[in-house]
Amino acid sequence: MIARLLAASLAVLLTSSPAQAQLDQLLKGLGVGGPSQLSDAKIGAGLKQALEVATGNAVTSTGRVDGYLANQAIKILMPEKLRTVERGLRAVGYGAQVDELVVSMNRAAERAAPSAKQIFLDAIAAMTFDDARKILNGGDTAVTEFFKVKSTDKLTTAFRPVVDRAMSEVGLARQYNELVGRFQAIPFAHAEAFDLDGYVVQKGLDGLFHVVGEQERLIRTDPAARTTELLKEVFTKK
Repeated sequence: MIARLLAASLAVLLTSSPAQAQLDQLLKGLGVGGPSQLSDAKIGAGLKQALEVATGNAVTSTGRVDGYLANQAIKILMPEKLRTVERGLRAVGYGAQVDELVVSMNRAAERAAPSAKQIFLDAIAAMTFDDARKILNGGDTAVTEFFKVKSTDKLTTAFRPVVDRAMSEVGLARQYNELVGRFQAIPFAHAEAFDLDGYVVQKGLDGLFHVVGEQERLIRTDPAARTTELLKEVFTKK
């Protein structure tokens, strides 16, 4: 029910007669309307505020020390393609250095996360009635899926230079090259070239979207997550 209410609220952005007719039909079907119900403007404002709170909390959660590293759901591990390298290095006594590399990858993602905030806000401002229909038919993380479609390219573009810079600052490239060099010194060992920067960017975004999804579910289902009077008014079931 809340998912339908969320989708319907986006229609307040439309001004044409056909669009208004669609809005009226949606609201009628949802049981929204009449003097005792919330206004369309308030529902729309509540939706936007919910999205701003969800994405803001996600950015704050991931964009701090241990935001990725201490969260087992999004912690960035050694890439699958480098697992052979990891096992080989641990076998010859370089486990601590491998662990340092994992920490550095997560630190790079944590530094990049704050750059997502404005991109999310821009996506919220650009939501259309077509987006609302998709959200209407979606699940508990329909808005998160919308963000993936609308902002992944921009987020990737924003993340890459921040990750590159962070990786340089934490010495990640040096650590990686040193470890690969040590692995190559093992008889019969061979490591293929790997884009570690691109991997950290992708895993960083995956983790960010995961946390946005968690925040979205909270606002939809947990009254304690509705931290403003507007959110409480709009999202409380009558």
